[in-house]
Amino acid sequence: MRGVKLIGHGGPEMLVHDTDLPVPELAPTDVLIKVGAAGVNNTDINTRVGWYSKGDNDADDAAWTGTPLGLPRIQGIDAVGTITKVGSAVDPARFGERVLVEPCLYRANGQDLTTPWFFGSECDGAFAEYSKVDSQHAHRIDSDLTDVELASFPCSYSTAENLLTRCGTGEGDTVLITGASGGVGSAAVQLARARGARVIAITNPAKQAELEALGAYRTLTRDADLVAELGRDSVDVVVDLVAGPGWPPLLDVLKRHGRYGVSGAVGGPIVELDVRTLYLKDLSFFGCTALDADVFAGLVKRIEEGQIKPLVAATFPLEEINAAQEAFAKKGYVGKIVLTL
Repeated sequence: MRGVKLIGHGGPEMLVHDTDLPVPELAPTDVLIKVGAAGVNNTDINTRVGWYSKGDNDADDAAWTGTPLGLPRIQGIDAVGTITKVGSAVDPARFGERVLVEPCLYRANGQDLTTPWFFGSECDGAFAEYSKVDSQHAHRIDSDLTDVELASFPCSYSTAENLLTRCGTGEGDTVLITGASGGVGSAAVQLARARGARVIAITNPAKQAELEALGAYRTLTRDADLVAELGRDSVDVVVDLVAGPGWPPLLDVLKRHGRYGVSGAVGGPIVELDVRTLYLKDLSFFGCTALDADVFAGLVKRIEEGQIKPLVAATFPLEEINAAQEAFAKKGYVGKIVLTL
């Protein structure tokens, strides 16, 4: 089969297209998926450049779990496709199902995992013609959306749904979302609105109208004075994907007993925290990586019911993955970039 291998950490030259890769062999509870399309995500690039390593590991290739990544690796955390083969312990009726792959894995290679893996990180993923996953993580999807449209959902939308779930977001909450034009941010805007929340989106001026069309009742620019614009103690939930030097005011605008959820640090991973703000306002902090139970199944239901819509900014063939990642890094779009196979 053909696919793209990550052979080391560094620049785009570490991604090698190969037309003679072996088709994955199945454990009894696995299914084999013919991949139709795969999304491009921050995690693909972060893993390639070794961003997750914090310098406290002898290896310079720590992945999300903090352990060295096995190389070469077929990346790709977003996958939509069709089941073309099932393991010996899987119901044969699943053959031919159209599926979305749950990106956070609690079972792989026929075994339960003590630490969750991520599709395309601790195991091979979607940047190839075929991929395997434990059957419990291959979710049947009944939708008229195309493979390209469906491939925009798994990682970004499940991450956003997980953030909102952890923060207990509900009807009437005011939710402030940083980095709102990206894949996770634009998903969070839609999903928060689906929960009945009011959304304030932080983005650049060129993207404000698009986010308002998605459901944000107000947008702010990235350099806005949040306290002056919103007032202190005015927000119930902060969904943060940016962090960086502009972080402290996010806590100032949170109400007492407010909830802060984070799943990204594109503005920089080191922030300055006045601990007094944290404990005197009785704030709750949630770091969100591994998905809570039923989050992905709930997301599939929302897709099937048309509660959320795909946002595909551009498509590239798999062979042009370097161009796709270059376009991704420029952030000149709203939504997701998708690879076709």
